[in-house]
Amino acid sequence: MAVNADQVWLRVRARLRAAVGEDVFTSWFARLELEEVVGDLAHLSVPTRFLCSWIQSNYLEKIMEAFAAEDSAIARLHITVRVNGQARPRLVAQAEPDSQDTAPAEVRPVQPLTQMAQPLVQRPDALVGSALDRKLTFESFVAGSANEMALGVARQVASAAANNAVTFNPVYIHSTVGLGKTHLLNAIAWAAGAAEGTRNIVYLTADHFMYHFMTAVKHQSALAFKEWLRRIDLLLIDDMQFLQGKSATEFGHTLSTLISGTKQIVVAGDAPPRDLEMLDDRVRSRLSGGVVIPIAPFDAELRRAIVTKRANQAAARFSGVVFPDAVIDYVARSIVSHGRDLDGAVNRLVAANQLTREPITVGLAEKTLQDLIRNREAPRVRIEDILKIVARHFKVPRNDLLSSRRSRDVVRPRQIAMYLAKSLTARSLPEIGRRFGGRDHTTVLHSVRKVEQLMSEDGELTQEIELLKRMLEE
Repeated sequence: MAVNADQVWLRVRARLRAAVGEDVFTSWFARLELEEVVGDLAHLSVPTRFLCSWIQSNYLEKIMEAFAAEDSAIARLHITVRVNGQARPRLVAQAEPDSQDTAPAEVRPVQPLTQMAQPLVQRPDALVGSALDRKLTFESFVAGSANEMALGVARQVASAAANNAVTFNPVYIHSTVGLGKTHLLNAIAWAAGAAEGTRNIVYLTADHFMYHFMTAVKHQSALAFKEWLRRIDLLLIDDMQFLQGKSATEFGHTLSTLISGTKQIVVAGDAPPRDLEMLDDRVRSRLSGGVVIPIAPFDAELRRAIVTKRANQAAARFSGVVFPDAVIDYVARSIVSHGRDLDGAVNRLVAANQLTREPITVGLAEKTLQDLIRNREAPRVRIEDILKIVARHFKVPRNDLLSSRRSRDVVRPRQIAMYLAKSLTARSLPEIGRRFGGRDHTTVLHSVRKVEQLMSEDGELTQEIELLKRMLEE
């Protein structure tokens, strides 16, 4: 891709971030990538079908407006789904519901934005893994004392898998958000031979696993789904904490079968196996009996190494980008949360430099990163902590908070827990909904507004919720 196309895309992302706000941008646009610009057509890609459909249904005009403001020559957009890290140049149209023809649907030509009546999606029954990110390799991973053990085990797993062998099994990597779990799983897949296609390597996020399972049940093809899983040589499951219901049970069966068949499994989650209460005791025990590796919060040395590497990558990609040591020190010292925030800080400074041509200085960093630094000063609270505290305080079983029960003694604590999750964590509404039994983001928003209304009317409830906040922040 030409450098000028990269720069246009960087400015488009900055416009989108300013237009929709940080939360919406992170939820829907953070994983949107520019593949190429051909003539008046901009080809974008996303990692999942759901994201593709949602963006095409809700944000196409806004994206087109941002492109038009930066490059009037771009008049059309085309969004595809990345499969195994690659963006397919064309998408097949979804078959009509009453069609009995099993042949692939006709490929539709790319249309101008104004002519796109229906989003184009991949065939829904394709059994494929989640998309791998081409940038997440061992070479781009920055090592330090916090993650060196996880990196060492990941390299050994990848090396063994590339040679049709199994080493530690299963491997379970856990940490809070943004410390490199997804990076390591992607790196294992690439190093084990995912690009060559010589082995059956599948990387699945938990929501993708649940999607496949529920689709198989709906289409009465559960046996085919199970057979597909059992043919996998290396299975990598990400975001284990989001696995819920019958999908968690099916994962337990898959885990036992693959381990018994000497197939390698690597799992990542935000809590140790013993805290994954959506899994039964047998599965938690099986995961705990493998190699369980925590990734610790980053120390100052590792944060500085990450910022330095990302700054050097940006300088090689964009003209005029120079990160003085003072700026690198400031970012590493000020942003102490996790790697994604460090990456985001570098990206913001590059965007500011490219948009305004202002040199990257400590002053620019203070101005550009002010909200990012402020938002991360509060103590980090996990949704799992909220569930435990609320369940104990209101004497309600934790599983009832995640269930579909509608009795008053469950609904009110559940709404309060969702309110606390929105108030005390950086999770988006869709993420919170998934953690609360797979609920829609609108349900979370209703709960938040309901609790805010009740607090404005009931001083005792306000004091009770403030008490819960202090308990969680201690």
